Amino acid sequence: QVPLVESGGGLARPGGSLRLSCAVSGTIFSIKTMSWYRQAAGQQRELVASLVNGGNIQYADSVKGRFTISREKGKNTVSLQMAGLKPEDTAVYLCNIDGWLADSDNDLTGFDSWGQGIQVTVSS
Repeated sequence: QVPLVESGGGLARPGGSLRLSCAVSGTIFSIKTMSWYRQAAGQQRELVASLVNGGNIQYADSVKGRFTISREKGKNTVSLQMAGLKPEDTAVYLCNIDGWLADSDNDLTGFDSWGQGIQVTVSS
């Protein structure tokens, strides 16, 4: 497993904005997909947004037009800019990144890692 470090989140009022970031470290050869999921209390985990290497981006219908996923240039970091927040966006948000690691012999090993989860609460 390759560790992911998430940051951001917290409390926002309805209509407000928050930004989440997730960084992966290690000898990364390439990244295939960077995604954000969320899980509200008592609910199943759902995909919020994903960014596939090559530029294909998908959003859950519930966040289209409000959330933006992006990869920071030159970095193995994915961000989720959330605007127009609604109480129903309240959840634990988890980052997922998969790709390939290179070892000292340049052999490649696949990885599929999850962040620890970060709380986002939208409330007045």
